Order: sequence, then C-alpha cells, then structure tokens
Amino acid sequence: MTRFTIASFNVKNLIGADKEYYQFMSYTPEEYAWKQDWMADQIVKLGADIIGFQEIFEEDALNDVIAEADRRGIATNEVTLPDRKKRYAKKAIFRKLAYAPYSEATVAFAPNANDGDPGQRRPGLAILSRYGFADTPEVIQNLSPALKIPMRDLGGEDGGHYTLSRLSRPIQKARIPVGDRVITVFNCHLKSKLGEFITPKDADFAPESDLTQYNAAGRAMGALRSALRRMAEAWVLREMIVKELEAGNPVMVLGDFNDGEHAVSSEIISGENPFKNYSWMLRHNAKSGSDRYTRDENKQITEAVNSMRLHSAEKLFVRKSLRDMVYTSAFGGIYESIDQILMSRHFHPDFDDKIGEMEYFSAYNDHITDGSHDEAPYNKLASDHGQIMAHMQLFDPR
Repeated sequence: MTRFTIASFNVKNLIGADKEYYQFMSYTPEEYAWKQDWMADQIVKLGADIIGFQEIFEEDALNDVIAEADRRGIATNEVTLPDRKKRYAKKAIFRKLAYAPYSEATVAFAPNANDGDPGQRRPGLAILSRYGFADTPEVIQNLSPALKIPMRDLGGEDGGHYTLSRLSRPIQKARIPVGDRVITVFNCHLKSKLGEFITPKDADFAPESDLTQYNAAGRAMGALRSALRRMAEAWVLREMIVKELEAGNPVMVLGDFNDGEHAVSSEIISGENPFKNYSWMLRHNAKSGSDRYTRDENKQITEAVNSMRLHSAEKLFVRKSLRDMVYTSAFGGIYESIDQILMSRHFHPDFDDKIGEMEYFSAYNDHITDGSHDEAPYNKLASDHGQIMAHMQLFDPR
C-alpha cells in the first residue's frame, strides 16, 4: 500500500519585491520577506507530496519559497526528531512529525500567455511533485481552433455563437507516477467573478468601472461575461478530463474554481449526477407516452454517467467525519469553498474496482477573514484562500 498527499494552494500573487504586478500593486522588500516567510510556514505544515499552486507570477519566487520551507523543515527535524539510536526513535509520532524536504522534487511552471508589462501582469500555475512526472506536463491556454459554442434563439433561429480562443489562465495536465500507478492531475484557476468590462476605443477606462457613475445593468453585464468565460473554461477542462477517463486513467483535479460546489461551472467539471432511475423517463425517440427506457438501458445509462463523474474530496470527508463545514474563501460574511480537489471513481469508497481511497482531508483556513475583521490587511501578504489537502492511499495492484 502506498500513501500520498495532494494539496491545492492559491498563494495570492507571488512575485518578487519591487515588481508591479497589477496597477500600482507591488511588495516592498519587507512585505515580500513576510509573504515568503508565511508561505514557507504553510508549505511546512502541508508537507504534501503533490501541490498545485495558483497565482504564481515567477517560478524563481516559488523556488525561493520552497527552499526556505526546506531550511525550516530540516531545522525543525533537528530539534524534534530523536537520534536513531534511541529506543523510541521509531515511534509513529516521530514519523508524523518528520519533515520530508523537497530537494529531490520537481516543479513544473506554467506561465500565463496573457502576461504583460509591469502593472499588467497575469499569474500562472505550478505543480510541485515529490514523484516527478511520467512525461513533460502539458500547458493548455491558447485554443486552436478556437472553441465556438453555438447558441440558439428561443424563437428557433440561429442565435450566433460564443467564441473562446484563449483561457484567462493556463490549465496544467501532468501524469504523475505514484507507487505502481500513474495518476493524471489537472491544476486549474478559472476566471474570477470580477466583472469583465469593455473599454471603448480611445477611452481610458470602461464606463462601468467609474463607481461615481454607478451603472448597475452595465456591471451585471460584466458579471455575465465573466460567467460565460468561466463556464467555457470549465468545459475545456471537462473535455480533457473525459478523454482521460475514457482511456481508463485515474484522474484528480485541483485548483481554484472561483465558484461553489453547486455552481454550473463546477458541475460542468465534475459531471452529471445520475438519476435514481431512468426507466421512468421517456425515451429520447419516444413514439408514445409509454415508450420509456428499459431496465437494462437504465443500468447502461447509470454506468455511463458514473464512469465520467468526479467526486469532491471535501464532500467525501464530510460524509465520513460528520463535519458540517469546510471553507476556503470568505468575502462580505460569506464563507464558501471555491478551491476543490476532485477525484475519479477510481478513488471512491463505494466503487468495487477502486485502486485507492481518501483517508483524511485537511483544510488550513485559520488565516481567512471576510474583510471586516481588524486583521483584514494581513490578507495582502498571506493568501485570501485556505489550503486544502487530501490524504490518499493506493492499494497494491491485484
């Protein structure tokens, strides 16, 4: 049996000191040192074998943080772990306390194709793996050909189409060898809920961004554009997931979905939930009111839907532990999980042919505030997301 941990960590704007990432936003050397310090502590706490990072502007900055985490972890080992000659050195507690350095681990960085000049930077992603990679990880962002989503007017006429030629942020696809298995891991950061406004030609800014001339309908249209983009990006990810599942490969998806579990974009990624019974449903080609799917077809359809579904690590944990709430984000008093770890049924406890399952789920969210707390400015340097980690076990091949 092989045990491993996999985590998702939106770091919130990791970039070196005195570098303007968004307009008028940068870290002083002292602020960068504080952020590096905080991130290194979080990585030591996680100690995950696989970490998917979001909002990474520079690979060098991430490597510096990992190196700092190793320095701290190794120093902690020297203080907390007994000499191997001592009779109690093999106690389980010391295995749990031990920090495993990332000196032999591999980092795959995915820069953002939309990245620009100082003040107009756009963040990328990274995966840190103690197991390395079975082959070179893929980065998906520019779509060729462009994704065209046909629309139909409710009058029955052609409603045009929505076109997506580039994702707002890259998607990483990595095949990671763990024990005797190879797991396909996707790392993503979908479009945020921030409104997408259009700046007219020869104008300095979009009219909707002028809050002194508040345009409620215009800002709602900006939210609609963001939602369309987020859902289209979710479909791009879903198509890649389905191809892996059809090939029989175990899949894990992690990252910042920028939407809750029951949002349409999240459900696009995870797939449909099967109905309890398709036998009562009218057939797609029904000729009469009694023309319904057979019992055998019900089994066939249910299996087809289940084979393409992904399952939330958080929800599997809540079911197992009776814990009633996990959150990774807070804003305006609303606490929700917008960061997820999803897994194919290869890891579901109820699947007869599972190759492993989750033993435990951890959420590191004590630093999260909803913006109204006295410590809210602390969020500039820490992350505004909690970190989540699934503790997995793989069974030995039969």
